[in-house]
Amino acid sequence: MLTVSQSRADLQPAVVLERLAREIVRCRRCPRLVAHREASAADPPRRYRGQSYWARPLPGFGDPRARLLLVGLAPAAHGGNRTGRIFTGDRSGDWLFRALWEAGFANQPTSEHRDDGLALDDAYITATIRCPPPANKPLPDEIANCAHYLLRELRALDRVRVVVGLGRIGWQAYLRARRALELPPPSATPVFAHGTLTPFGDGVALIASYHPSQQNTFTGKLTRAMLRDVFMTARRLIDRPR
Repeated sequence: MLTVSQSRADLQPAVVLERLAREIVRCRRCPRLVAHREASAADPPRRYRGQSYWARPLPGFGDPRARLLLVGLAPAAHGGNRTGRIFTGDRSGDWLFRALWEAGFANQPTSEHRDDGLALDDAYITATIRCPPPANKPLPDEIANCAHYLLRELRALDRVRVVVGLGRIGWQAYLRARRALELPPPSATPVFAHGTLTPFGDGVALIASYHPSQQNTFTGKLTRAMLRDVFMTARRLIDRPR
């Protein structure tokens, strides 16, 4: 919640992001995604029967003055699409917020619903697309339709020093956004592999991370220690004097 003691400069990112959020939740640009998010709400798994689904696009979530930005793939059909908050109400969120909490970016290790008291400190989470895609596979035109939302978030989040790309699609989305904004290029060719670090000429660093999807966590491709190390690295980079 904003306080009266905040300066006009501090308020501006929050105002921009709040306005953008209102625009995002009204979006119906992608007919396939609209149909999927609404169908998921209309016929949920048995464990969620009787629950009221959000079933709208999801804006980003977190601290408007964040120095850490996370870019993921999309809301889960029965996670964020149900609860109305990104990475909330599913196993991916359980893994992600525990790691953020352990690194000091969240006030609690769980994210169950919009009113559970979760707050992020110095971190902001967004996604490549704002609706759940069928089979978690967005089409190129759907990614393109959502790209301008990420560009506007990046313009508002003007204190970001570290970006974590959660999965290859989120990692690539950030690289595309930088090019679109004509920001300084990387000092070397970016390579996606868990834990790789890509520095840019403006002092921002991009960390690649495997996505905390069940496909990765159940198979052991991503462990809790691996995910925690990503955010511990982000913490060290953020806290390091410029």
